[in-house]
Amino acid sequence: MTAPRLTLDDLTRLLRDCAGAAEGVDLDGDILDVPFTDLGYDSLALLEAAGRIERERGVALDDEAVGTAGTPRQFLALVNASTDASAGIH
Repeated sequence: MTAPRLTLDDLTRLLRDCAGAAEGVDLDGDILDVPFTDLGYDSLALLEAAGRIERERGVALDDEAVGTAGTPRQFLALVNASTDASAGIH
């Protein structure tokens, strides 16, 4: 059985848990293509979230790839592709 795909709701919940939420930023809005820096998250916050995803989902995420994921859409694509690859889904 494969892990379910990570959704935007999952990601925002995880980011809040790992690094909090910047004042004045609405993570519940349409943020798929908003840069993480505009949302108040730096590379350290993303690496922390990636580490938690790795532990919880049993997938390996490349730190360099995580660092180049500049938006939630790119981060979700990276995580879900890694989840699919570890499950043997092409």
